[in-house]
Amino acid sequence: MYKIGIITASDTCFKGNRVDKSGELVKEIVEKNGYEVEKYCVLPDEKEKIAEELIYMADVLQVSLILTTGGTGFSPRDITPEATKLVLEREALGISEAMRINSLSITKRAMLSRGISGIRGRTVIVNLPGSPKAVSESLEFIIAELEHGIQILRQEDSECAR
Repeated sequence: MYKIGIITASDTCFKGNRVDKSGELVKEIVEKNGYEVEKYCVLPDEKEKIAEELIYMADVLQVSLILTTGGTGFSPRDITPEATKLVLEREALGISEAMRINSLSITKRAMLSRGISGIRGRTVIVNLPGSPKAVSESLEFIIAELEHGIQILRQEDSECAR
C-alpha cells in the first residue's frame, strides 16, 4: 500500500466559503484503489505555500504520490503548476498529456488545463483539475498506471530493477 498526499489549492475552500468536493473525491478514488492517505490539506492559491507543502509531503513524509487539485486554469490566482515546477526535479509530461487527451474526448475545454506532473526524489506529483467531474475523469484514467510508475521510481518492480 502506497501513502499519498492530497492538496486542494482553492482560496474559496480555504476560507470555508465552499466545501472541497474535489479533494474529497480524490481521497475516495485513491482509497478505493488501495492507497493510504497520509495527509490531506486545503491551501490558498499561493505559490510559496503550495511549494512548501509539496516539499514537506515529498521530503519529510516521503509519500509515494502527491495529487493536487485546483489552480490549473487561466485565472490570475491559478498558480499550482508554477508552484509544482519550483519543486520538481524531473518532469513526467506523459501523465498530464494523457489526462488532457482523455478529457479532450469529453470536452474541448480540456485544452485549457495547465496541470503538470513530475518527480521529486521518490515521489510522483500530479496536478489534477479543480472540478469534481474533471478530477474523476482524469484520476480514474491514470490511477492504475501510476502504481507501475511508483514501483519503478521506488525500485520495487523486480523486472524494472534488473
